[in-house]
Amino acid sequence: MKKTQQFLSKLKLPFEDNHALTPSKKRFPDGGHFRLEIPSVEGPRVFRAVLEAAKEHRVPVHRVSQGSGILLLGKKDVQEMARMGAGERIEVCLFVGPRASFETGAQALTAAGKVIGLQHRGADQLVYALEDVRHACDWGIRSVLPADLGLIWVLNEMKKRAELPKNLVIKSSVTLPAANPATAKLFENAGVSTLNIPTDLSPAAIGALRQAVDIPIDLYIEVPDNFGGFVRYYEMPPIIRVAAPVYFKFGLRNAPDLYPSGRHIEDLAVNMARERLHRARIALDLLEEYAPEFRMSPVGSKDLGIPEP
Repeated sequence: MKKTQQFLSKLKLPFEDNHALTPSKKRFPDGGHFRLEIPSVEGPRVFRAVLEAAKEHRVPVHRVSQGSGILLLGKKDVQEMARMGAGERIEVCLFVGPRASFETGAQALTAAGKVIGLQHRGADQLVYALEDVRHACDWGIRSVLPADLGLIWVLNEMKKRAELPKNLVIKSSVTLPAANPATAKLFENAGVSTLNIPTDLSPAAIGALRQAVDIPIDLYIEVPDNFGGFVRYYEMPPIIRVAAPVYFKFGLRNAPDLYPSGRHIEDLAVNMARERLHRARIALDLLEEYAPEFRMSPVGSKDLGIPEP
């Protein structure tokens, strides 16, 4: 075992989890330890509900994300969400549209075949995904959410060659999580701007990932049922301590999967969004009580993928 651990050290990777919970010295560029993200913001009406509930509960929102995909929003709704995000100085992160579970392949829907995740099957689907991102960027979006490592690499290459905006945020999906330091480093090298991790990692394991990468870590602090359904509010202080800079995301227990969303279930999406802000207020109150030393980033920080409509 010692020889293996020494080899990992040569690769500048931690060879054990951060059992000592050694604090992270890394921060967001604005000096913040943590930020808040509201997921499943599936369209303009849901976004408006988020903004209203954020004011009601006095919750700063740094990023909203969407899961149904750019394709199923359409140009008008994407442009409206971009205008709203720009006006409020909030990052708007949209999922890339066509993917395995939405197209003609059956494997992704089988018990054993779910290992394919939300990858893009074949060259045609990869092209469709890239077109989805081009459309979003043309309509003002500066943050996208891919679930395919190859797509992430291509998007980063497009950024380098000015085919896409250089300030485009590439946020890896929780359906493509980095579960260990080596995978986290691979994702960072491929061009991931902000890193989703599994919902059930311990603070010590999260701390090991932090030691391997510099990019922000994303973590559901209340986890949707289909990803485990954990409620981890009291763990926020040790997670911030070892994982800063970190985004906390608020899923909902005992709530249906919205994807793909649309007008047919918009009322449900709105009510779920409002409840997420209520949960975020509870989380902030706990942080203020138990860990007032940790600083939240201000809304509108320069490194956020704020839309440019």
